[in-house]
Amino acid sequence: MTSKGTGVSIIGVGMTQFGECWDKGLRELMAEAGVKAIIDAGVDGPDIDAVYGGNMSGGRLSGQEHIGALISDQSGLTPIPATRVEAACASGGLALRQAILSIMAGEHDIVIAGGVEKMNDVGMSQVTTTLGGAADTDWEAAFGATFPALYAMMAKRHMHEYGTTEEQMAAVAVKNHENGAKNPYAQYPFEITIEKVMKSSPIATPLKLFDCSPVTDGAAAVILARDDVAKKYSDSPIKILSSAQASDALALHDRASLTELRAAKFAAKKAYDRAGVTSKDIDLAEVHDCFTIAEILAIEDLGFFPKGQGGPASAEGKTKRTGEIPINTSGGLKACGHPVGATGIKQAVEISWQLRGEAGGRQLENPEIGLSHNVGGSGATCVVHIYSK
Repeated sequence: MTSKGTGVSIIGVGMTQFGECWDKGLRELMAEAGVKAIIDAGVDGPDIDAVYGGNMSGGRLSGQEHIGALISDQSGLTPIPATRVEAACASGGLALRQAILSIMAGEHDIVIAGGVEKMNDVGMSQVTTTLGGAADTDWEAAFGATFPALYAMMAKRHMHEYGTTEEQMAAVAVKNHENGAKNPYAQYPFEITIEKVMKSSPIATPLKLFDCSPVTDGAAAVILARDDVAKKYSDSPIKILSSAQASDALALHDRASLTELRAAKFAAKKAYDRAGVTSKDIDLAEVHDCFTIAEILAIEDLGFFPKGQGGPASAEGKTKRTGEIPINTSGGLKACGHPVGATGIKQAVEISWQLRGEAGGRQLENPEIGLSHNVGGSGATCVVHIYSK
């Protein structure tokens, strides 16, 4: 990859409503998002060469494995190759990356990358156990360390080292709900206040209910094409300037620091270098705010603010739509929702809408370059993409 970009563009996007989708199963959700993206791109089924689908928990929560074949089957895309991609909460972002790489390798011309998760048809204990598989099951989950607990440890250490406050974390939730209130696809399209966050039920101190993303059903999809092919279908393709991935230790106790996600820093550096841009060139970003502290870590790790300044920046409104660097215009995981395997694709959908000027009431003024940051587990996987008009 060079500063000229990947040679791959997004020509169509689509997503379902995020939330508790009681009337739709895994297959209905994935088919709906895929069909919307295909229609948006103006392509026909026979034009598509391959499918990559992000999904973490189909086998555990829906009893359905062999997700790749299901996607191809339900979308009417057989006999093309269809591959399920899994990287915990970064499954969608990694599916996007694999689709991009397949085009860059010359194997395909047009590919659909999607993500889907159906999480609300089982009890919360089963969801918690399943999500715990994205942590270190021997050294964390087996001892009762849920993801709220793991991110609470990160939050406590960040508070200790940098003076970050619970009110600053609450400001992240308030801002994301403000954006989500303008997103018709959001699970929680309503505004909240700092007071409401602070008075919400404790989950894992210092994290409270409104510091946490919800359990969500939903799907999203994008159609990718080689740049020269993209021009045949779209007058406004979204160029993918770079795609990067990095890893870190699975368990927190093996990390070099609890106040940064090294995988995010490494992936971001690769993405910036390959795109030929810096953090200052980014006009908006969709980051992985599974918890409010996670957004604070993200905006520091991505270089938007110095380490320790993410909390104050959030409280001062620097990440609002009218701020220095708009973060999570979709409402993020916090308000739009977090159907695990679909989240990384939803981020690409939101960036595409913003760069195309189609984001409705949350539309920014003429953004040129966007970034998405999708994290797996407590930070063991991170995928970063950079996009431009």
